[in-house]
Amino acid sequence: MDWSRYRFRSVWQLAAPPAAVYAVLERGEDYPQWWPQVREVVPVDDRTGTARFRSFLPYDLLVTVETRRSDPVAGVLEASLRGDLEGWARWTLTPRGTGTHALYEQEVEVTSPLMRRLAIPGRPVFRANHALMMRAGRRGLAARLGRFEGSPRKPVWFNPFPGD
Repeated sequence: MDWSRYRFRSVWQLAAPPAAVYAVLERGEDYPQWWPQVREVVPVDDRTGTARFRSFLPYDLLVTVETRRSDPVAGVLEASLRGDLEGWARWTLTPRGTGTHALYEQEVEVTSPLMRRLAIPGRPVFRANHALMMRAGRRGLAARLGRFEGSPRKPVWFNPFPGD
């Protein structure tokens, strides 16, 4: 096993329709406004940007994100990641009742020298760090969608970490 490789899968149930969720998720430069651990996003061009992440660990991850697929009809947003994380991430949005079933998948290898040195003892902490980041992201997105929709609706909680 390569201890520096990670596969994450999170499922969020959101009260807003897929088109509204997609409209927020496709605007990567706005993530810092609603996702606390996304500290900064700097657009490079219309398909690429740099992002800085930090959860509860006092360590920033710097990543270049490049859009690979942006398909509002299929409800898919996919990007390649380069930098402290190498790999890909994808959102797949499908209708569920009047809301949205949002699936987030990510496969990455950590390239940061410090995180690679700490790969074995730090793995549970890194996974917990990611889980906390995803929980905060779900809450932030739900709040953003509530404001976006002009509605006080709250998301229905669903275990967002079934594969972790």
